[in-house]
Amino acid sequence: MPKGGPNGGDGGRGGSIILEVDPHLHTLIDFKYKKHYTAEHGQHGLGKNQNGRDAADIIVRVPAGTVVKDAESEEILADLIKPGDKFIAARGGRGGRGNAHFATPTHQAPREWEVGESGEERKLILELKLLADVGLVGQPNAGKSTLLSKLSAARPKIADYPFTTLQPNLGIVRIGEYKSFVMADIPGLIEGAHQGKGLGTQFLRHIERTRIICYLIDPTAGSVKGTYKILTSELKSYSEELVKKPSLIVLTKKDKWEEDYPSQLGKSFKYPCNEISALDGSGLEELKWRIWEQLEIIARQDK
Repeated sequence: MPKGGPNGGDGGRGGSIILEVDPHLHTLIDFKYKKHYTAEHGQHGLGKNQNGRDAADIIVRVPAGTVVKDAESEEILADLIKPGDKFIAARGGRGGRGNAHFATPTHQAPREWEVGESGEERKLILELKLLADVGLVGQPNAGKSTLLSKLSAARPKIADYPFTTLQPNLGIVRIGEYKSFVMADIPGLIEGAHQGKGLGTQFLRHIERTRIICYLIDPTAGSVKGTYKILTSELKSYSEELVKKPSLIVLTKKDKWEEDYPSQLGKSFKYPCNEISALDGSGLEELKWRIWEQLEIIARQDK
C-alpha cells in the first residue's frame, strides 16, 4: 500500500520439547547416546502482514513408567505411565509481534514491533520404574530368575553364584487362554541394600509400582524367619509403603529340603505361604493361581 508504512507480520512460535510414552520402548538406553535436544526457532514475520510459520515440536519417546524430575531440585514433574502420556519438558517461546499490532486510528503506519520470547531451557533427570503386577524379592541366589524363567518366556541369566541378575527382568505369566500378569525379577537384596549395598538402591524403585510382592526365601541357605526379617527391613528402610503391599511368602528349592521343618514354619507367617521347586516344577501351578487370586482381590478393591 502506498505510504502504508511497515507491514511486518507476527513471528512464529518456537518449537517445544515433548516427552511421550511409546509402548514399544522398554529402556532409557537411547539417552546414553543423545542427551541434548534443541527445537528450532519460529519463522520471522513477513511483509504484507504475513505471520511466520511456527516451528515443529520435537517428540522424544520414552518407555512407560518414566518418572521426570527437575535436575536441580529433584522435584517430580511428571509420571508417565500409559501409552500416549505426554509432558512438555521445555516450552517454545512466543513469537514476536509485528507492526500491525501497534496500529491505532491516529497512528496508522506504526514502526514499532516487539521481539519474541526465548524458549525454556531445562535440565531433567529421567528415571524408569518398571510396571509389573508382581515383584520378586529375595536374597542373591534365592531362585528368583529361575522362577521367572519357568513361569514365563523371559530368559534371564541364571547361575549358581550371587548377583547373577544385574538388571531387572520382566516376564508375562499366562494362566489358561485369557489370563496373564506381569512379573518382575530384581537383583538380590542384602543387608544395607537401602543404603546402596549390593545393587540395592539402583533397583528397589522398580518394585514401588508392583501390586503384589513375593518374598522368595531359600530355607537351605539359613533361617527362614531371619531372611524374611532382613528383606522386610530393607524394604521398609527404603519406603514404608512397600511393606504395606499385599504379599506372598514363597519357600524355594523344595527338592533340596532334608526335612519338613520349612513346611511347618510357613504356617506361622501372616501372609499366604507357598512351597515350590523350580527344578522339578512342584508347586508352580498353585503359585500362579494364588497370585492370580490376590490380583483379582486387589482389582475388586480398586473399583
